Amino acid sequence: MSTDTDDDSGSHGCKAPDSDGEVAENIAIVAFERKMDTAEDIVDGIGDRYESIDILEYHGDVFEEYWGEYDCFIGLMASGIAMRKTAHLLDDKWDDPAICVVDEELTWAIPITGGHHGANQVADDLASMGAVPAMTTASEAADKQGVEKQAKALDAHVVNGDSTVATNLAVLDDELGPIERLDGPKAVLVDDDVTVLKRNKDDGVVLGCGSVTGADVEQFHAAWEQALDEADLDRDDVEFVATGTRKAEEEGMLAAAEEWGLGVIAFEKETLEEFEGPTPSRSKELIGWPGIAEASAIAAGSKHDLLAEKTRYDEAVTVAIGR
Repeated sequence: MSTDTDDDSGSHGCKAPDSDGEVAENIAIVAFERKMDTAEDIVDGIGDRYESIDILEYHGDVFEEYWGEYDCFIGLMASGIAMRKTAHLLDDKWDDPAICVVDEELTWAIPITGGHHGANQVADDLASMGAVPAMTTASEAADKQGVEKQAKALDAHVVNGDSTVATNLAVLDDELGPIERLDGPKAVLVDDDVTVLKRNKDDGVVLGCGSVTGADVEQFHAAWEQALDEADLDRDDVEFVATGTRKAEEEGMLAAAEEWGLGVIAFEKETLEEFEGPTPSRSKELIGWPGIAEASAIAAGSKHDLLAEKTRYDEAVTVAIGR
């Protein structure tokens, strides 16, 4: 059973070793016959978020038979079954497909391997159907953006995967700082503890964004459209959205970014202070934070340059454009 949207060949190649692996595109739900209705519910609920999502009926060698053909398996079964049937297949986290298990009642979604390489993403998607994502990767447990997740938001991929052990530890200790963005031609010499991200497409502009608490999706979209229109740009010119950590969980912003197909990067207060924008902000007087829209747009831009100063929409959303 398949819901392929782009590829009729039946080939579901795993991510290459130099890929960020964060985005799972081709999914297989492995389910017992008695759980097929639930598997079909999952397809109906989240299937449109992937290039393909297939349903495979469980048998003892199903994982081995299809190993390497999917980015992520959703095991509709006890975690122990999935672990026992895949343990001998695991070789390298950058090559192995991710595995996320979920119970028949869709109560828990548990990434068991490849959390940063698709399983966390799938667990997040299953949360939209009521499942609680039980993530144990350190950065997610600490509510921080690991470098793989930052790569996804930047539409980039990790070139040297082994480095992420050191850089994600730095994320946990608040020592990593913003990602340095270099335009070539340049030659860069790095140590083993430097993670190199490569853009998946040509760079564009960055939307620096702040808001009042509870601003809705429509307000974010209208604010972004207005700012881009005034700068003679459109949404295709936007690489990603940048904000401050205190606004990183704004549901309206996250939903708006998802609808536009954009990632969201969040900067700590100390970083925003380093890149403070020219327009005075009341937030600095009230809570000690610099203006989030301009500072995050400058910090995130490849040239650390402010293309358009902040504008405010509907007294709810502020937007600045960086490059």
